[in-house]
Amino acid sequence: MFGLGTQELLIILVIVVILFGATRLPQIGKGIGEAIKNFKKATSEKEEIDVTPKKDTEEKK
Repeated sequence: MFGLGTQELLIILVIVVILFGATRLPQIGKGIGEAIKNFKKATSEKEEIDVTPKKDTEEKK
């Protein structure tokens, strides 16, 4: 996995805990999870239907 071993991952985890604090990590995880969920939902949805009225050029003639 990207050439990272267990020791490197633990060091990165410790740095993240120091920077953000242990209490904010669940909030950050929740935010990232919701962002991924919304992105997947937006990419799998059908295109929205445009219901704005179009100007009829034939009526003006």
